Amino acid sequence: MAVRLAIRTGVIAMTKAAEIDDLFAELETLLKNPEAGAELAARGVNVSLAMTLADGLSAYLKGDKAKALLDLVTATDEIAARMTRAGEETPS
Repeated sequence: MAVRLAIRTGVIAMTKAAEIDDLFAELETLLKNPEAGAELAARGVNVSLAMTLADGLSAYLKGDKAKALLDLVTATDEIAARMTRAGEETPS
């Protein structure tokens, strides 16, 4: 995990964008953790879809709206399809 640093007045400080990137890297690591995956699965959460949603949000925050749209639409369409198959109501 590369940490991007900005040098300000002789002090090394992490940029806010780098902090956000690090948070998403931590989230990805946590989502890949088998124990976390088991807890999420017990709540009906699909880890692969959660990771796709996280990737979409990360892309949006980086300004890559095309990737964000693709990831977010892919994940939300799949969630809606799964809810429909399970007989759950999807929001209007």
